[in-house]
Amino acid sequence: MTLLIDNIGELVTNDPSLGRGQLGTITRAAVVTDGGRVTWVGRAADAPAADERFDAAGGAVLPGFVDSHSHLVFAGDRAAEFAARMAGEPYTGGGIRTTVAATRAASDDTLRATATRLRAEALRQGTTTIEVKSGYGLTVPDETRSMKIAFEVTPETTFLGAHVVPTEYAGRPDDYVSLVCGPMLTAVEPYAKWVDVFCEQGAFDADQSRAVLEAGRERGLGLRVHANQLSAGPGVRLAVELGAASADHCTYLTDADVAALADSDTVATLLPGAEFSTRSPYPDARRLLDAGVTVALATDCNPGSSYTSSMPWCVAMAVREMGMTPAEAVWAATAGGARALRRDDVGVLRPGARADLVVLDAPSYLHLAYRPGVPLVRQVIHNGVLI
Repeated sequence: MTLLIDNIGELVTNDPSLGRGQLGTITRAAVVTDGGRVTWVGRAADAPAADERFDAAGGAVLPGFVDSHSHLVFAGDRAAEFAARMAGEPYTGGGIRTTVAATRAASDDTLRATATRLRAEALRQGTTTIEVKSGYGLTVPDETRSMKIAFEVTPETTFLGAHVVPTEYAGRPDDYVSLVCGPMLTAVEPYAKWVDVFCEQGAFDADQSRAVLEAGRERGLGLRVHANQLSAGPGVRLAVELGAASADHCTYLTDADVAALADSDTVATLLPGAEFSTRSPYPDARRLLDAGVTVALATDCNPGSSYTSSMPWCVAMAVREMGMTPAEAVWAATAGGARALRRDDVGVLRPGARADLVVLDAPSYLHLAYRPGVPLVRQVIHNGVLI
């Protein structure tokens, strides 16, 4: 069944060969889909006939957002911790253990309900592709059930057993790393596409992080790294050295870090929600972009340091606080996220791509930053189906 989406005021394709500028925009445009794929893109006046029609009513149409960093499998919340930070207490990452305790105590049904609710919340706001991590279980059984639930939500699943050292392994981080690289990795492997590690002071050092990443790679998993969130440490350069798909956070970077990213295929995934929620300095996206680094935006949705599922809000924050233009931020939230997941079938609208589209109640993508906090997503089309 073919579907014609027409009367599009401004279409963002993210393919410069199809339209104008970095975003490949086309005005008075149309898109045709069939079987969950895009089959035609161009001016509405030239569109072929289709079995069904959807009228975009002059709104802008974008590829579905690609959120390449989230933590949806958890229990409880940390609203009191957020309030304390807003009152001036510093963020150290220690609150992760609070969520670990709540997650371990929760039933599978409770964890599944939270993950499903947040996935639906993100979809309503235009996120059609999402990555979901474990990391709040930190035992073999709890990480395994977390990964199973994540796999129910998305195929883009990431094993983050190396999130922090759990309390029962205090003073024995190397023993915990051995658990992560051995029995835990074996148990979660059937449900994981990626492996991640929090390479940071107070979490895992460079040698421990390398061990986790190399163990995951030996099992065929792709690599991701929580890098340089709280300090200028070894995370970014380790990610580049090992060929990780992304280095996430990138808040504190040296010139050597920026140069390493620019000379690599590793995407710098920036998470403005974390800086907003922790009162930390925002990453300098302008510095990265001017150096030629590929940048993605993601929500980092989690109960402690970034409890948002809104990619449109992240776009607005990136423009206001991180030196990005609206076009750069939209690209980073769509095509950039796809690059961070090493996908070429999402984050773009061209023949052969997955039919994931967002219809805005606004004439241009510019309104995502121009009207922050306003629910501009009027319609979501996911795999060619109107949601």
